[in-house]
Amino acid sequence: MRSLKYAILGLLCRHPMTGYEIAKEFNSELAEFWYANHSQIYPELKKLNEEGLVNYDIEISGEILEAKRYTITEEGYKDFKKWLNKDEKMQKTPKDIFRLRMYFSGNLNVETRIRLLESQHLQHHKRLNTLKKKYEQYSEVPPRDSDRFGDFLVLRGAIMRQENIIAWLEECIGYCKEDDRD
Repeated sequence: MRSLKYAILGLLCRHPMTGYEIAKEFNSELAEFWYANHSQIYPELKKLNEEGLVNYDIEISGEILEAKRYTITEEGYKDFKKWLNKDEKMQKTPKDIFRLRMYFSGNLNVETRIRLLESQHLQHHKRLNTLKKKYEQYSEVPPRDSDRFGDFLVLRGAIMRQENIIAWLEECIGYCKEDDRD
């Protein structure tokens, strides 16, 4: 399944966008749960156009700079809605290099293990603070039929995930320091 296809179609359901604007969305709004590079986005947009799922208009900016503004077609919207209504099987846990290192951390000395755990702890606290800052835009739960409702749900999940990772890291650090006292 071409998941990127549906991520792009979903963004275009919100409003027409250029490839550059789509890439910006992947680096901001979608970054907590999905990513795509320019080198993936533009070929996918070409395929979507060839399949009749999107159209584009060429916009001129300045004297010579051209940009394609993509719009979802009726066929693209039907395909997106069909995909959106499918139930999804739970996916395998994504690869996590840090957790792989912790799995084998019995080969590290305690000080190194604690240093690595504390570094991750700091990084996840920074991410949590960033997410909480974004969450300040919501004084209440957005209307359930708005695009912002989906954004809200995903942001809540990202905050909860970071809080749980931080709790796990703190527990791991505690276990390491207990070993230090023995």
